[in-house]
Amino acid sequence: MMPFTGCTYGLADKEAEELRVMRENTNHWKMKNINSSEQRIGGLCPLTPKEVGIFLQALGYPMSTLIYIAAGEIYGGNTHLLELTSRFPNVVSKEMLATTEELRQFSKHASQSAAIDYIISIESDVFIPSHSGNMARTVEGHRRFLGHRKTITPDRKGLVEIFDQLEAGRLKEGPFLSHLVITLHKNRQGAPRKRKGAPEGIKGRARFRFEEPFYQNPYPECICAPKMTPS
Repeated sequence: MMPFTGCTYGLADKEAEELRVMRENTNHWKMKNINSSEQRIGGLCPLTPKEVGIFLQALGYPMSTLIYIAAGEIYGGNTHLLELTSRFPNVVSKEMLATTEELRQFSKHASQSAAIDYIISIESDVFIPSHSGNMARTVEGHRRFLGHRKTITPDRKGLVEIFDQLEAGRLKEGPFLSHLVITLHKNRQGAPRKRKGAPEGIKGRARFRFEEPFYQNPYPECICAPKMTPS
């Protein structure tokens, strides 16, 4: 995901160059020259491990929270992952929970290995995607179908402004930061809402590029209207 999106924020120059070369040498990735800063400001970059840690703390999750990483190897390994585990030490993955023997049957089948992460994401208490890739969108839609299970979708564009203020020293971690983050995500937690259509004026096949994917939010076509409990 890192070389594909061209996002290099928080990486060393050597790491950024490694990702550039990887993108350049991957023929089916059409975009080669990507402005990393513009990507990040536009909210198109995955949250870094450090940003995930700050985000979860601001939302009020305690240090003891068990976090399952539903992804492949984290770029940079433990060096970058430490920026998350220093805040939330109970971070696990399927490689830590399953034995080598249990995972061997999936080792040559990437889709089956990813299915393990998918199932755990569906069944988790809370799902928080660090990037809006196809798997994250499908998990969100599946969780909606199963009763709108809590899914917090980070407002990455809004969070970038907050993270930059933190970096510049204009904002400190604490109650005010928590207030900003919680307010920003008040309506981004998987509550029932109708799927967003394409902007007005866009018709035909072009609308598929702009409307919210059906598999991300199958409401109302495949989900009954939620029951309202009188107050």
